[in-house]
Order: sequence, then C-alpha cells, then structure tokens
Amino acid sequence: MKLKSKIKMLFEGARFVLLGAATLGLVACSDQWNTPYTNEQVASNTLFSAFSAPPKHLDPVRSYSSNEWAINAQILEPPLQYHYLKRPYTLEPLTLSKMPEVRYLNQQGEPVLATDADLAYSEVVLNIKPGIQYQPHPAFVKDEQGALRYAALSAKDLSGLKSPFDLKDQSSRELVAADYAYAIKRMAVRQNHSPILDSMNEHIVGLAEFSEQISEQRTQADSDAFFDLRPHEIEGIKVVNDYELRIRLHGVYPQFMYWLSMNFFAPVPWEVMQFYAQPGLVDLNISFDTFPVGTGPYRLVENNPNRRMRLQKHPNYQPQYYPNDSLAENMPSSLLADAGKRLPMIDEVVYTLEKENVPYWNKFLQGYYDASGVSADSFDQAVQVSVNGELDLTGEMKTKDIQMRSSVQPTIFYLAFNMLDEVVGGYDEKAQKLRQAISIAVNYEEFISIFMNERGLAAQGPIPPGIFGHVDGEAGVNPYVHDWHEGEARRKSLETARQLLAEAGYPEGRNQQTGRPLQLNYDAVATGPDDRSRMDWMRKQFEQLGIELMIRSTDYNRFQDKVRKGDAQIFFWGWNADYPDPENFLFLLYGPNSSVATNGAGINSSNYANPEFDRLFEQIRTMENTPERMAKLQQMIDIARQDAPWIWGLHPRSLSLYHSWYKNVWPNSLANNTIKYLAIDAEQRAQKQAQWNQPIVWPLWLTAAIILWLIIWARRVYRQRQQQRVITGDNAS
Repeated sequence: MKLKSKIKMLFEGARFVLLGAATLGLVACSDQWNTPYTNEQVASNTLFSAFSAPPKHLDPVRSYSSNEWAINAQILEPPLQYHYLKRPYTLEPLTLSKMPEVRYLNQQGEPVLATDADLAYSEVVLNIKPGIQYQPHPAFVKDEQGALRYAALSAKDLSGLKSPFDLKDQSSRELVAADYAYAIKRMAVRQNHSPILDSMNEHIVGLAEFSEQISEQRTQADSDAFFDLRPHEIEGIKVVNDYELRIRLHGVYPQFMYWLSMNFFAPVPWEVMQFYAQPGLVDLNISFDTFPVGTGPYRLVENNPNRRMRLQKHPNYQPQYYPNDSLAENMPSSLLADAGKRLPMIDEVVYTLEKENVPYWNKFLQGYYDASGVSADSFDQAVQVSVNGELDLTGEMKTKDIQMRSSVQPTIFYLAFNMLDEVVGGYDEKAQKLRQAISIAVNYEEFISIFMNERGLAAQGPIPPGIFGHVDGEAGVNPYVHDWHEGEARRKSLETARQLLAEAGYPEGRNQQTGRPLQLNYDAVATGPDDRSRMDWMRKQFEQLGIELMIRSTDYNRFQDKVRKGDAQIFFWGWNADYPDPENFLFLLYGPNSSVATNGAGINSSNYANPEFDRLFEQIRTMENTPERMAKLQQMIDIARQDAPWIWGLHPRSLSLYHSWYKNVWPNSLANNTIKYLAIDAEQRAQKQAQWNQPIVWPLWLTAAIILWLIIWARRVYRQRQQQRVITGDNAS
C-alpha cells in the first residue's frame, strides 16, 4: 500500500476515534452507559429484582413452588398472614376483622366443650373486613344495564391483546365471603390439580364427597366453557352473609389456622373466572394462571416469562400499616423507622430474567438490583468467616455500604437410622448407645464449616428455631451428644463415643462376638464431584470409630423407593416447615406414620415407633401453645434424643445482601407477602449507581492520541520523502 493511502487511513481512523471519544465523553458527563433502566425508572419508587426460572403456575389452586409464591403472595390475600417481625412466627388477621373464632359441636351440631367426649366438629368462623376492594380488572366492568361488559370479547377486542390490562376499561368490587367459598370449591375440582385437596378432604366436612361429584360433572361439561361453581354447595362451607364464612372441620384440628395463611385459601371472584374462560383469551395465554386477580397490595400488569414481570401498586388497597412494635432481642431498632406508615410503600416491582448467577451478582454490585443472595461463586467476595465461625461482610462490601441479613431456616436436615434394621435399629440400651456413639462422631459443626461456609446451625433436636417447642441455650442442648461449656454447646469427645460403642458391643468398631469390623451401609443420591467429597467426609467420620461405611449411591427415584420399603440402613433426609407448629416436625417420628407400616405412604422414613412418644404426640397435636404443651414437647424430645433415631444434623442458615437504600429488610421464612413492608430511597440509589458506573474513557483518549501522533509522524515522513524526490529530480536535471 502506498504511503499516501496509509496516511489517509490513519487520518480517517483518528477522526472516527476522536469523534467517538468526544461523543462518549459527553455521555459520561450525563449518565452511565450500561444501565438497564431509564433515568426515570431509577429515580422512581421501584424495586428492581430478578428471577432465574419463570413461575409455571400463578393460579392459587395449584401453585406451590417458592418462585411462584414470591409473585402470588403480593397479589393474593388469604384470610390470615404471619406478623412481619414477631418471633416465634405468629398469625394475625389479613382480610379478617379479628382472628377466627373456633366453636366445638357434637354430632347434632350443638355446642360442646373442647374436652367433651361427644365432640364431633370444629367450626371456624371467619369475619371479613368490609370495604376491601379487588385490584382493578376488566372482568369487573359493567355496562349501563349492569351486565359484565367484557364477558363476551369480540375479535376486535382480542386483536393485539397481550394482557387483560390492554383493554380500555377496568373496575373493581368488594371482597365478600362467597369469594373464599368459591376458592375452596375450585380446590375440590380434580381437574384443577390442587396439591392439598387430599389433605383437606380429611378435615373439611363434606369436601371429599363434593370433590367426587363436582369432578364428575366437570368431566361431562364442555371443557372450553365457563364452569360456574356458584350453584354447588359443600356441606362444611356456609356463607352466612357477605362478611361471615363458616368452615366446619372433623374433630379438632388447630393447625387449620396455618392453612388459612396460604394462597390456596385466597379468594377467587367468579367474574374473573368467567372472563378468563373465554376461548379467545385462552388462545392468547391470558388466564387466571398468568394474570391472577386478588385484593393484595400489587397486581401483575406484565407477564413476559422470557424477559420481565412487573407488579404495580393496588390503587385502592385496604388500610394496612407497618408494625409499630414486636421487635425481638436481635432485631435493630431501625426496623421501626417506618412504624405506622400506610402499606405498601413501594409503587412498582420489576423482575428481570437472569438465568445465571454471575450476571445477577455483577449487576447487584453495580446497584442495578436492590438485593441479592450469595451463591457459592460469590461467597468469598462477599463474606468473610471469623475464627469463631461468625459471618461478616468483606471490606469490598462494606465500602459499598452493602448490608447483610442472615437467619436460621425452619428446616432440619438429618441422618436417619432405619429403626427396623437388625444392626442399627432397635430400642434396647445397646442399640441406643450405638446410635448415640455415631451421633457424636458425625461432626456436623465441621460439616457446616467445610461444606456450607458456616451457613447452618448444628441441630439439638427435631424442632428448628422459631418454632414453638424449640429451646435455646443450655436447656436446649442434647445431653447425649453435646455438653454445655462456657456458654456454648460443645460436641462430646471421640473418647466418649468410643466408650459408648464398646458398651454397645463394638469395641474399637469390631463385633465383640465375631471380631469383625462393623460395616454399615449409607444410601445416598450422589451425582457430582461435590457429592463425592461429602461422601468421603462421611466415610471418615465413621472411620474415627473403626466402623467401615459402605456408600451405596443411586438415583433419586431408586433412593426414595428403598427408603419407603425400609431397605435403606442409614440415609440423609430433610424437612422444611409447611407451617410453624411442632406437630409439623414431630409427626416425622410418629409411629403410625412409619413408611414401611403404611406401604410407603407415611412420612416417618426412619420407621421410629416409641409407644410413649406416640402417646404424647397424640396429646400435643391438637393442643394450643401453652406451658402444658411445652412440657409435653420437651418430654417427647428427650425420649427421641435418648433413642437417637436420627443424627439431628443441622438447620440451614439463609444469607442475603442488600443495598443501603433498601429499607426494612428482615428475613421471614414463612411469610411470602413481605414486599409491602419494604421501602426504597430512590434518590440515594440514583446517586450510588452514577458513582459506581462512571465510564473509564482514558484508554479511548490514549488510543486517539497515539493515532494522532502517528499521523503527525507519518505526514512528516511523507513530506521529507517528497522533498528528497524534488531535490533528487533537480540534481538529475
């Protein structure tokens, strides 16, 4: 290429770079380049979050996954909710004027006492607050004659429709008792696939019979037409008037109150179901399953599962206020800064699809997401662990004024012994000591440190913190595995475990009669390298006692089958609270729930059966949370600790980070409708985003300077060469 052409190319490149640098420099003065939001969005009272997997179902009759409830709980309102701040977890009215009243009746429907022998039913009375309005929706719009305007959408109405809110008009109406009854009727229809129908059939009077009849009628009806449930009645459900609903239960079942806080019991207006039953909307995937309607603080106005979901504040939300008391000892007083303020405090919530952890984490650090969990990839960058096992933020996080919240989950993971096994099972003293020895040797404090980055708490029994019956401190220590020393629980020594093992008939891990090493089988689901390291760790725990642990790895389906049939000897299992009651954990050890005894249907996978434990369980399962119940619970826990059907394992700890502009954050593992309590300082967020995302333009300016210097140098060389040619030409002439 000729030198002149090269110079021309250098000049054009320099002009392009200089123009680009000047343009970007102007942009840098006004805004950051990489923001996914407009300036107006950042400055607005909007919460920015993300989802990694689109919710499959938002219809409350069948929705049960945590990612679904994270959305649904902001839209729907069952009768009760959990108090945001109180611990232990406490129910309170949500759409009710007071807590439900419970009456006890005999077979003839006459009032009796809870202790009377002829008690046959419990009747739960719900009194609904007047004036609660549904979120505005086209389904409620009426024409001048009082008929529902959008009950028969035309082709013109449906053209270009992406959500129900694209229709011109929207309206609302008041919540009434019949809406709660309608929700229970929908639950009964088998075609709606409610995951709790079989459980409720056992408790709600007449529900099982109604379900069988209504499901058959639904089968015979036109599947594309609106199936109106209003003319059909359930024996145990009575709508007294617009503001009173009565639900009759078989016998005594106090845990039903917890079910009333779940979205399965959220009200369903019949007008909405009729609206969504229109074939044109079904074809457009606009349904109650994609755009649910409720009385909650937010409504779902955009549902694009491949990109974004968006909630907007309910303009006529019922008067609800931020709590003004009930802080526990470990809660900061700043949680009451907004005490008494009207809820919700955030106007809009935007969820963006983020399939990978790394982009989510990076955007959180840039301030584009208001909160984030802590994945294994980001743990070391975010959290440091002290020599005492305490979690704290790293310097990088503190510099950004990022906050951390951590809480122990109402969950237990445990190592179960099959109590029907001829080696590790049984109830005599030697069998107890064998299991106690192994319980000491399997060091779950070490497991939590190695595999969970200290995100867990070694369990002392079956009931997690936050659940009635759990006791902290010295009184709550398992005396067969731990000692209380200098204000903390310390695992007993291996010498103690070896002594117990010898007393069980296995000195140094060998059978006293045969002299052979004790071999035990550990059934597990292990598929990856992380699982292998855990299996190696588990094997070493048993080796400390001279016991040979044989790992029997299999797929999850085969594993479940072995557990149900009682073919597993030792295995790892877990349970998360459905509701905050000790019965929800102790029934895992109740003899009649034995998996083998019930042909695999029972949830007592260790097949534990102690008559005294079972007798006490049958007493506490229907008791209120009184000192008498607490005393019986402690008796049960002491029995189970001595029998040791489980190595009690651990309670996992959740860990979340959030920015300083995100207010009132406090973990509540059982409440899902918590966004209404949160607040955003949008001005601070905008300032921080601008500060953290200033573009780095000096490399561009440096490149431009180098190119400019090259142009000057090239021009000088070119001129010198031209002058030489002129001189050479003159000399030649």
